[in-house]
Amino acid sequence: MSFVEYGDTIKDGDTAIVFLGHESMFPVKVQHGTVTQTKYGVIRHSTDLIGKKYGSKVTCSKGGWVFILHPTPELWTMNLPHRTQILYSTDISVITMMLELKPGSIVCESGTGSASLSHALIRTVAPTGHLYTVEFHQQRAEKAREEFREHGVEHLVTVTNQDVCKNGFGVSNVADAVFLDIPSPWEAIGHAKSALKAEGGRICSFSPCIEQVQRTCLAMEEYGFTEINTLEILLRVYNVRTVSLQIPDLGKAAEDNSSMGFDSSNPSNQGSLGANLQQGTVQFKSGVPLREMVGHTGYLTFATKS
Repeated sequence: MSFVEYGDTIKDGDTAIVFLGHESMFPVKVQHGTVTQTKYGVIRHSTDLIGKKYGSKVTCSKGGWVFILHPTPELWTMNLPHRTQILYSTDISVITMMLELKPGSIVCESGTGSASLSHALIRTVAPTGHLYTVEFHQQRAEKAREEFREHGVEHLVTVTNQDVCKNGFGVSNVADAVFLDIPSPWEAIGHAKSALKAEGGRICSFSPCIEQVQRTCLAMEEYGFTEINTLEILLRVYNVRTVSLQIPDLGKAAEDNSSMGFDSSNPSNQGSLGANLQQGTVQFKSGVPLREMVGHTGYLTFATKS
């Protein structure tokens, strides 16, 4: 199993996603002799998982069933254990596009955090690219190394435990892109410039506060970066529902029929219209935004090395 290479069957030691529904899923480490409890009953790894194909429908002990999915960066972002706040697919998709990443790209990242973005970057630059990721916190760095090894991508990433603002990324003039997600990104702009290739490299800084963005932009100008721009990505989800509205009294019933676009020659429409007219309402589908939505996540500042 690897996050960048698809495997057909579930093997002992794999990380798999147990899918109960669109709003309910979780990762599991497949191990011989282990069981996993779900609300539908027990999943026995030895008999229910190992040797089965990814995507299989597995029946649990209580008669309910789940799907076992092959892990991807998108699924991992939704299910990973949070060691820090993470970036989600909305921001990740823009970052990978604006940094112009492709297979073979060399990327420097700080900090690693929960490695949500890291997995997406690795999948994008595979099979010949490389990610150099720096994490200040030692335990988080060690956990990231462990996860990359378990997920079969350790050959595509180098994890370094150090302060990027003082010691940089550990590489010079090789990176096609640099990503910063640290409290004071302006202190690392010089090191980012040193890590980037001689000309044309891209940099992105993620910051939740506009004051951080201002200081970072000033530092980018000081170090000669061009095409500096900041944007914010907001995701607005719409909920489709059936809405009932009262029919206005506009006069004759025949005129109402024609204005509503009903085919009176169709028996099914006649029955439906008659029922609606008797009730004084008409139903139609409407898309409305959710009452609560995730608003501000952070500002993304992009620039190019001149």
